[in-house]
Amino acid sequence: MEQLPFFDRDLSWLAFNKRVLEEAANPNVPVLERIKFLGIYSSNLDEFYRVRMPVMKALQKISKKSSNDFNYEEHSAIVHQATGIIQEQQNRFGSILREQIIPELKQQQINLLYREELPVHVADPLTQYFLSEVLAFLHPVLFNDDTSFFPENNKLYFIVQLSDVEGKEQLQLLNIPSEDLPRFYPITVEDEQYICFLDDIIRYNLDKLFRGFNIVNCFSFKVTRDAELDLKDEYSGDLSEQIEQQLGKRDSGFATRFLYEQGMPLRILEKLKVLLNLQTANAVEGGRYHNLKDLSAFPLKNAVLSYQPWPARNVTEQSDVSLQELILKGDIIVHPPYQSYHTILRYFNEAAADPDVEEIYVTLYRVASDSRIVNALMTAARNGKQVQVVVELKARFDEANNLKWAKKMKEAGVKIIYSITALKVHAKVALVKSGKNKRTVYTGLLATGNLNEGTARFYTDHILLTANHQLLREAELLFIFLARREKVSSPDLINFKHLLVAQFNLQQRFLQLIDREIENAKQGLPAAIQIKLNNLEEKVLISKLYEASQAGVKISLIVRSICCLVPGVKGISENITILRIVDRYLEHGRIFIFNNNGNPEVFMGSADWMNRNIYHRIEVCFPVYDEQIKAEMITLFELQWKDNVQAVEIDQYMNNLPVKSSGVPHSAQKAIYDYLKG
Repeated sequence: MEQLPFFDRDLSWLAFNKRVLEEAANPNVPVLERIKFLGIYSSNLDEFYRVRMPVMKALQKISKKSSNDFNYEEHSAIVHQATGIIQEQQNRFGSILREQIIPELKQQQINLLYREELPVHVADPLTQYFLSEVLAFLHPVLFNDDTSFFPENNKLYFIVQLSDVEGKEQLQLLNIPSEDLPRFYPITVEDEQYICFLDDIIRYNLDKLFRGFNIVNCFSFKVTRDAELDLKDEYSGDLSEQIEQQLGKRDSGFATRFLYEQGMPLRILEKLKVLLNLQTANAVEGGRYHNLKDLSAFPLKNAVLSYQPWPARNVTEQSDVSLQELILKGDIIVHPPYQSYHTILRYFNEAAADPDVEEIYVTLYRVASDSRIVNALMTAARNGKQVQVVVELKARFDEANNLKWAKKMKEAGVKIIYSITALKVHAKVALVKSGKNKRTVYTGLLATGNLNEGTARFYTDHILLTANHQLLREAELLFIFLARREKVSSPDLINFKHLLVAQFNLQQRFLQLIDREIENAKQGLPAAIQIKLNNLEEKVLISKLYEASQAGVKISLIVRSICCLVPGVKGISENITILRIVDRYLEHGRIFIFNNNGNPEVFMGSADWMNRNIYHRIEVCFPVYDEQIKAEMITLFELQWKDNVQAVEIDQYMNNLPVKSSGVPHSAQKAIYDYLKG
């Protein structure tokens, strides 16, 4: 395995974020959508510094102390390379905003005031806004050797240079209250629309805050902190209490990045580092504005400057019979956001009200902040049904929301199961058991994405509603196991024959499916593998794909983000092609298609091929047995594979290369929308 090539996972992720950034520069994308892509890029980068940069730095330290297992030079080179890539991307970010976005907005009489003095006719109403709204949220702190101040994670601050009437310097730390007030303030003057940063409104009015002082200069900065929760693998207490305690400490984690405005005097910079305990953070010289993830909430609605709406179609308009009866007649597949999430909400709502329904089982990983699904589960419990919900409290950045809902469900009578600390439950499964004519009837839900009506508006996923007893009986066995809150002591603990469940048989089954394609290729039979994932990292499965390529199996991969497989290497991966698609919707569904000598087998599910998914989570992938749905999933993959507008091909040097076009533009997401609409 050591002889095979693998991309570094973090450098690969940065290549994906570069692709997001380039979408912000795409002239074919409406300008307000391009602004959102800038926000997505910035949000992604913040998470990289909170989650991945601490890991990279830790590996670097470990490798320096270790003589055998780690290569210090290699890890140092990766950290150095990543830092250089980020700086290059940040420069590109600034040029896109200054040279493309702002001029295009100006053509529409929209003025985004960026790094410039406020126009005189705009300044007065902004000052009135400052005095009536902003001033109440400002908390200046005198900054000297005796100052005790802790900059919170990703909060915005100024360091303000002042001089008194005698010319003596004073430094003040000042918060930018972007969590209390909108980051952008829109104002219309003489038929011209102006949008101003909250930062600049404060800068312009500093003399109103520091009366009697001369404003010498003002520089912005922010600190990004490690986001990992310190959870012990063996913990005898209540996991919810442990999560709650750790959440309060998250924003107090050690600093991973100190981002400061260009031009800050060195003596002030060094003073900030020392007095704010930022010496070990990665100091990055940036622009005037930080937290540009706020661009995702740009305060402007304009249909002409946005994507043309694609109304989602409801796949279950028939309402004279229950959805459960429709499922019993045949499997139903829903493809949000192309198709309405109404069907999924209806499934849980009807189950909560149906007098025949006796038991409901669900796994929840990330739920909407105002989740109607969770409300339906609470209603079901109040209606006397047995409701068991596996809540994953360790879903990063959703811990507090999940904890809130878990407490509410518990109060409503729902039986709450928390996963053990060493194992995340990432599966997307639901099961409903009904009593009809003295027999138990099963219906259930198996999905590639979270049960979240919020993200369903822009995450592409696939949700199977089925009454297949073989699949649902195994789902029930999984719920029974999860309720015991045990580690998987043996893969043979449950004999899953249909479902592919990580910790039990998922990796082994995928290896067997690839081996079958290898054997078919060796015998001269049709052999091909088509896989769509969010992330591809796990080396055992990648190595097996290399083996299949060497045997002549044609392998087509669509990988959105991290991809550690190196395609196109002579003698290793010549038969592997990898595409990456970035468009109006976030590609999120996982699809696995194995040719099987012309009789394809299709699987879907929650599992990416990453170390965490394969070795540290409960994941569920499931076979598609319905022939019509199977054909539909193959068609959807083929529509994506033909994309020559939004897709790029990843080459052996990790570059995002334009897909060779036949001359006829083909956008996969538009083609899928039209196909499903028809």
